[in-house]
Amino acid sequence: MKRPKLAGVFLFVSCLLAYLMFVKRHYTATKPETYRIPPYHLPGSNRPGDNKFASVAAAHNFEYGIMFDAGSTGTRIHIFKFQIENKEVPTLTHETFKAIKPGLSAYADDPEKCTAGIVELLELAKSSVPPSMWNVTPMVLKATAGLRLLDGAKAKLLLDRVRALFLDSPFLSRDDSVSIMDGTDEGISAWITVNFLTGGLHSADSSTVGMLDLGGGSTQITFSPQDEKTIQTSPIDYIRSFQMFNNTHTVYTHSYLGLGLMSARLAILGGVDAPPLGGSTELVSPCLAPEYSGRWGHGDTVYTVKGQKAGEPVYEACLTKVEKVLYRKVTKVSEGADMDFYAFSYYYDRAVDLGVIEEEKGGTIRVSDYIDAAKRVCSGLSLSPPQSPFLCLDLVYISVLLQELGFPPHRQFKLARTINRVETSWALGATFHYIESLKRH
Repeated sequence: MKRPKLAGVFLFVSCLLAYLMFVKRHYTATKPETYRIPPYHLPGSNRPGDNKFASVAAAHNFEYGIMFDAGSTGTRIHIFKFQIENKEVPTLTHETFKAIKPGLSAYADDPEKCTAGIVELLELAKSSVPPSMWNVTPMVLKATAGLRLLDGAKAKLLLDRVRALFLDSPFLSRDDSVSIMDGTDEGISAWITVNFLTGGLHSADSSTVGMLDLGGGSTQITFSPQDEKTIQTSPIDYIRSFQMFNNTHTVYTHSYLGLGLMSARLAILGGVDAPPLGGSTELVSPCLAPEYSGRWGHGDTVYTVKGQKAGEPVYEACLTKVEKVLYRKVTKVSEGADMDFYAFSYYYDRAVDLGVIEEEKGGTIRVSDYIDAAKRVCSGLSLSPPQSPFLCLDLVYISVLLQELGFPPHRQFKLARTINRVETSWALGATFHYIESLKRH
């Protein structure tokens, strides 16, 4: 009897185990699966407002940014790779750069023709950014002087064409990703670039440097005021505040449209902003060598430029003319004498022309160096022609402009095209600014 009883117990236990296994399997099959969704789980999504940037930054220790600089003579792409560590200021680990010609404005009458160049740069971006990061990598185009000078309707058609190409790409693009950049934003972005590269943005306690840029059509000044009086007494639209790397920065910034070196040349030579009928004219100036005659193109106009007959000393005559052109057009900055400033573009180029700095290395220059060089070059015009017929005019203009901005003759500036082998353009700063806006929104 014992053996049948044991068999019965065994059969009962076997049935019970089978039942329990069935219940467990059934429960597991019907229970919802739990897992972590990757931050970029919507590949190819490119809709305005999709903000996956912040979540990706939290999941990875690197990020990318793509900036198109659409200038008057060409379009340049900057592809930046940043290392991110614990919400600290990012480290720029790599930059890919390429430039194509002509600029977008060359296609003003046929916007479709700009497609090939933009697509070429987009292909470079695809090969430089890992595919898994495409849809969270912001891509932006900022147009500068070339499109600012175009007819508004033509500029809009060009920007619309680029915007359509961006929205069809796999990168993160929004309605505000393609635009014309105003001079003030250009100045702020260049200031961000310089202070990121010099370490001024790495903590709230870091000291920053000022930025001076002299382009062809406009000139900018941007710095962080140390004196509260500067903020209180400056025109309200000269003071801007913005967030960058978890700190708030307040800067004095202004762009003087029409006071870039090429626009200033035209005014000093006696030209007008609007091109003359017929497309060419003659300009006579005391800032050119006596008896000099030559041709100079500005915009779509070719001018015949001539020097005045020998008489009043060239430097003094040119100085008087430049002072009249700049009279009451520039606001003096009281802090200009005490703060460190970097100077770029034509400030740099003319220092190279003078041999004050090496073209590749940069260096330093004082306002008095420009003044002394202007006197020397202008005084020698009647003896031998300089390397450029406009060097006297340019140096007088730069020396007067700097003094009108509030910089005394002894003031020294740093001149650099690159800092830590990174170009000191506005592109890097504008990329940071855009990334910060994505994280906030």
